[in-house]
Amino acid sequence: MAESKTAAYLGFARRAGKLTLGVNAVSMLRGGVYLLIADSSASENTKKEIEKLTRKLSAPLVWTERLDLLTGKEFCKLAALRERNLAEAILAEGRD
Repeated sequence: MAESKTAAYLGFARRAGKLTLGVNAVSMLRGGVYLLIADSSASENTKKEIEKLTRKLSAPLVWTERLDLLTGKEFCKLAALRERNLAEAILAEGRD
Protein backbone atom coordinates (compact mmCIF):
# COMPACT_ATOMS: atom_id res chain seq x y z
CA MET A 1 0.00 0.00 0.00
CA ALA A 2 1.42 3.39 -0.99
CA GLU A 3 1.53 5.07 2.39
CA SER A 4 1.52 8.71 1.33
CA LYS A 5 -1.54 8.42 -0.91
CA THR A 6 -3.31 6.16 1.55
CA ALA A 7 -2.63 8.62 4.37
CA ALA A 8 -4.03 11.42 2.21
CA TYR A 9 -7.17 9.41 1.39
CA LEU A 10 -7.68 8.56 5.05
CA GLY A 11 -7.23 12.23 5.92
CA PHE A 12 -9.89 13.21 3.39
CA ALA A 13 -12.27 10.61 4.85
CA ARG A 14 -11.57 11.72 8.41
CA ARG A 15 -12.27 15.38 7.61
CA ALA A 16 -15.48 14.34 5.84
CA GLY A 17 -16.59 12.32 8.86
CA LYS A 18 -16.42 9.06 6.90
CA LEU A 19 -13.67 7.32 8.90
CA THR A 20 -14.31 5.33 12.06
CA LEU A 21 -11.22 4.54 14.15
CA GLY A 22 -10.75 1.78 16.69
CA VAL A 23 -12.02 -1.77 17.04
CA ASN A 24 -14.70 -0.83 19.59
CA ALA A 25 -16.05 2.03 17.48
CA VAL A 26 -16.11 -0.10 14.33
CA SER A 27 -17.96 -2.89 16.17
CA MET A 28 -20.84 -0.44 16.76
CA LEU A 29 -21.34 0.12 13.01
CA ARG A 30 -24.20 -1.69 11.31
CA GLY A 31 -23.23 -1.28 7.66
CA GLY A 32 -22.11 1.20 5.07
CA VAL A 33 -18.47 0.21 5.44
CA TYR A 34 -16.57 -0.08 2.16
CA LEU A 35 -13.11 -0.95 3.48
CA LEU A 36 -11.49 -2.06 6.72
CA ILE A 37 -7.81 -1.28 7.26
CA ALA A 38 -6.08 -3.14 10.08
CA ASP A 39 -2.66 -2.87 11.66
CA SER A 40 -0.61 -6.05 11.39
CA SER A 41 0.87 -5.45 14.87
CA ALA A 42 -2.51 -6.09 16.53
CA SER A 43 -2.67 -8.85 19.14
CA GLU A 44 -4.02 -12.27 18.20
CA ASN A 45 -7.31 -11.61 20.02
CA THR A 46 -7.71 -8.29 18.23
CA LYS A 47 -6.99 -9.98 14.90
CA LYS A 48 -9.75 -12.50 15.62
CA GLU A 49 -12.15 -9.67 16.43
CA ILE A 50 -11.17 -7.88 13.21
CA GLU A 51 -11.88 -11.04 11.20
CA LYS A 52 -15.34 -11.27 12.83
CA LEU A 53 -16.04 -7.64 11.96
CA THR A 54 -14.94 -8.25 8.37
CA ARG A 55 -17.58 -10.95 8.05
CA LYS A 56 -20.23 -8.94 9.93
CA LEU A 57 -19.77 -5.83 7.80
CA SER A 58 -19.09 -7.67 4.51
CA ALA A 59 -16.22 -5.32 3.75
CA PRO A 60 -12.80 -6.04 2.24
CA LEU A 61 -9.91 -6.05 4.68
CA VAL A 62 -6.44 -4.64 4.04
CA TRP A 63 -3.56 -5.23 6.46
CA THR A 64 -0.90 -2.56 6.82
CA GLU A 65 1.89 -1.54 9.14
CA ARG A 66 1.80 1.60 11.29
CA LEU A 67 -1.88 2.40 10.92
CA ASP A 68 -1.46 4.89 13.75
CA LEU A 69 0.79 7.00 11.51
CA LEU A 70 -1.63 6.76 8.57
CA THR A 71 -4.63 7.84 10.65
CA GLY A 72 -2.98 10.19 13.11
CA LYS A 73 -4.48 8.30 16.06
CA GLU A 74 -2.05 6.71 18.49
CA PHE A 75 -2.36 2.91 18.98
CA CYS A 76 -5.06 2.66 16.27
CA LYS A 77 -5.45 -0.97 15.14
CA LEU A 78 -8.53 -0.72 12.90
CA ALA A 79 -10.08 1.88 10.61
CA ALA A 80 -13.41 1.61 8.80
CA LEU A 81 -13.79 3.68 5.65
CA ARG A 82 -17.39 4.65 4.95
CA GLU A 83 -16.84 6.41 1.61
CA ARG A 84 -16.98 4.25 -1.49
CA ASN A 85 -14.75 6.29 -3.83
CA LEU A 86 -11.92 6.65 -1.33
CA ALA A 87 -12.13 2.95 -0.47
CA GLU A 88 -11.86 2.06 -4.15
CA ALA A 89 -8.88 4.42 -4.54
CA ILE A 90 -7.06 2.76 -1.63
CA LEU A 91 -7.78 -0.71 -3.00
CA ALA A 92 -6.50 0.39 -6.43
CA GLU A 93 -3.28 1.69 -4.82
CA GLY A 94 -2.69 -1.76 -3.32
CA ARG A 95 -2.99 -3.41 -6.74
CA ASP A 96 -0.46 -1.10 -8.42
